[in-house]
Amino acid sequence: MPARAEVTQARRIVVKVGSSSLTTAAGGLDPDRLRALVDVLAAARAAGGDVVLVSSGAIAAGLAPLGLTRRPSGLPAQQAAASVGQGLLVHRYTEELRRHDVVVGQVLLTHDDVTRRAHYRNAAQTFDKLLELGVLPIVNENDTVATGEIRFGDNDRLAALVAHLVKADLLVLLSDVDGLYDGRPSDPGTSLVPEVVSADDLDGLRIGKTGAAGLGTGGMQTKVQAAQIATGAGIPVVLTSAAQAGAALAGEPVGTLFRPTGRRRSTRLLWLAHATEAKGTLVLDAGAVAAVTQRGASLLAAGITDVTGRFIAGDPVDLVGPDETVVARGLVNFDAEELPRLLGRSSGDLKAELGAGYEREIVHRDDLALL
Repeated sequence: MPARAEVTQARRIVVKVGSSSLTTAAGGLDPDRLRALVDVLAAARAAGGDVVLVSSGAIAAGLAPLGLTRRPSGLPAQQAAASVGQGLLVHRYTEELRRHDVVVGQVLLTHDDVTRRAHYRNAAQTFDKLLELGVLPIVNENDTVATGEIRFGDNDRLAALVAHLVKADLLVLLSDVDGLYDGRPSDPGTSLVPEVVSADDLDGLRIGKTGAAGLGTGGMQTKVQAAQIATGAGIPVVLTSAAQAGAALAGEPVGTLFRPTGRRRSTRLLWLAHATEAKGTLVLDAGAVAAVTQRGASLLAAGITDVTGRFIAGDPVDLVGPDETVVARGLVNFDAEELPRLLGRSSGDLKAELGAGYEREIVHRDDLALL
């Protein structure tokens, strides 16, 4: 079969590898697996491509030094393991990539780092400069200080968002499974899905929520969701096993190829839609829903009927219609306790009674992502 043009023509590639592909059954880093991955990444760079690696494994790498035999369930223990393991993980990558004269740069992110306007611009500029200088950035969630994110451990989704942030031409998701199957890979009669062109190709597939190994927290479901985020933003995705990484990056027809289904969009709004947890809810009347979803308007106080949650100005909130359907997520311009007295009132009335500062939008359309 011919090589995949989406792969061979890609000049900037994001590769994501999961914990189970880097660690031993006992929980420590597997030097042979990590070395093999590094050799593949170095070959891709030598062929003229930019490479960004999103690597899980910090918590798993920290287990053995702390005398732990399994991934802890409590958040403080997970964060302690991440604190110990992140340094070990990056050190090993640094040592292995030094054999190829490649410099490593560590980038630790939380979702909040890239949804707030000034932060996301800085993150994009940092990646651009690292790649310009010939550095291979290694990205992970900042597990040591993360709150909600660490409980999901969703580096698959993080990789899709980073791919858009760095304007990647390709996302490669490496796992312990060699692709997407139409059922459990271990069940008789199941077969590999070689290509996904649209969401219709996923209908009827039984996609598991958990991985085969016990060290990671992702699974096939999170990988498919990550692929949908990336392809919806115009980036093709290859899903395969870490053992087939070299073949995948060479364009060989291994694993599952997800073809793009949409166009690139605002990076910050992509993160807002897929990488934030709403701190509250604004309930809109039917007119406000139509204005936001159909006319691209900002959300004004006059169209809000109720508010729930505890949030401050700049936090993400969900915008919900009268039927309780979430229609958008946006960054709110007021604290939760300020909003009740503003609801249902026109901007002119608010300006006359409370001052010009209360005439502004509750959520500006530039800070609003439709869902």
